[in-house]
Amino acid sequence: MQTVSNNTVDVVLIGGGVMSATLGTLIQQVQPDWTIEIFESRSEVATESSNAWNNAGTGHAALCELNYMPEGKDGSLSSAKAIDINEQFQLSRQWWSALVKQGVLGEPSSFINATPHMTFVRGEANVDYLRRRYELLKQEPLFADIEFSDDPAQIAEWAPLLVDRRAKDEVFAATRSESGTDVDFGAVTRQLIRHLVSEGAELHLNTPVKQLKRRSDGTWDVGVKASSGVGYRTINAKFVFVGAGGGALHLLQSSGIPEIKSFGGFPISGKFLKCDDPEIVKQHRAKVYGKAAVGAPPMSVPHLDTRIVDGKESLLFGPYAGFSPNFLKNGSWWDLPGSVRAHNLGPMLKVGLTEFSLEKYLVGEVLASREKQMSTLREYVPTARSEDWEMITAGQRVQVMKKDPEKGGILQFGTEIITGAEGSIAGLLGASPGASTAVHAMLAVLERCFPEQFEQQWKPVFKQQVPALGVGLNGDPEAAAASLAETAAVLGLVPVAEPAETEPAAAGV
Repeated sequence: MQTVSNNTVDVVLIGGGVMSATLGTLIQQVQPDWTIEIFESRSEVATESSNAWNNAGTGHAALCELNYMPEGKDGSLSSAKAIDINEQFQLSRQWWSALVKQGVLGEPSSFINATPHMTFVRGEANVDYLRRRYELLKQEPLFADIEFSDDPAQIAEWAPLLVDRRAKDEVFAATRSESGTDVDFGAVTRQLIRHLVSEGAELHLNTPVKQLKRRSDGTWDVGVKASSGVGYRTINAKFVFVGAGGGALHLLQSSGIPEIKSFGGFPISGKFLKCDDPEIVKQHRAKVYGKAAVGAPPMSVPHLDTRIVDGKESLLFGPYAGFSPNFLKNGSWWDLPGSVRAHNLGPMLKVGLTEFSLEKYLVGEVLASREKQMSTLREYVPTARSEDWEMITAGQRVQVMKKDPEKGGILQFGTEIITGAEGSIAGLLGASPGASTAVHAMLAVLERCFPEQFEQQWKPVFKQQVPALGVGLNGDPEAAAASLAETAAVLGLVPVAEPAETEPAAAGV
């Protein structure tokens, strides 16, 4: 591969998703003189995991997701992980609020809307767990608005579809937090990249990156497919960020950095049932999470979500898991086998030999009939009719597989930041909570890759926009309340009234 230009750009961002958009904007705020080029393989940005229909837009704050607060073998509960996730999301809320004030982001309702977050469980044991979870969380400042109820009439007021036609003798309970949100991460991405381009960044669409090679001077040759579709060209960059979703693993492997050794990826595809019928949609304004089936991965926790995309409300239920060797929704069947290397083969095989429950779950999901899929939905919406719901294919999630000293190899559910080569390259692997904590993750990338500049020059600038940076909020009740109130005011997150056009149905009616 021959270099056709002697020019070296400061920053290359690979992937037109929310991570690249966030990192590019952060860099531009502190180094407006740096040159930035963005490479996206598709004809538009935000077409993979950042796209509104490829994720649930939950704005993960651990208000409703039980997998951030699992029950120990001895029945114990800890709120530490839930608090950590919530604090990370608060950084996003603070930063988005600052960008709205600056005009970088537009009308808040175009990308974020107040949507209560609920948890719904059935059975005595699960109700007991949810009650104990509530008792712990209600003491934490960031969860101060959480409510608990096992009264069918109260739950029917919160979310009528959950209770209508449910059996009278069924035991169930729910929690609700009105501070929850629905976020269109595709809209966030498009607005941020549009502003980046207006400030001088270059966006290259239909331009997939194929290879990363480090020069002796520490810069990177980024090999991209020529816009004509014939041949390749090279861009030289001082810093490279690989925010290519499922495509990040291959590119980081091509870079040769030792930090990527032993990492593999396991793709899980997702599908959702979607309802656009206004008469049904208006009966539900919440994101309702349940408990994952035995053996199911945390990312497969069933949830019934209000989605607000381009001003229109819909309901999504899922995800229904599937399997494809593609690492991207628009990827290749060669993605999974092509990612196998000598250094990650051992951990990948170990995961394959130990994750029997996950494998059994995936086989069951792939073979599930339409009626089986609808019966899962009816556990949450007893009145659901098949003709009102259509199945849509969401994005691919590539879960991290990596070496573990004790187990040999583990499947990790979450995100992993990879940095290497003296801070000249970074990438992101994994899935949820992903986009919701993009600000936290990208600030961490900058701190790792540019430690001196971050601490001495950039951090004061970021602190003006994100006051909770480095200190958190949950340990200070007054600061937590003030931040929630301020960001809610700027982002227009006034709690939404419950649906007024529908009479709440009682259990067993």
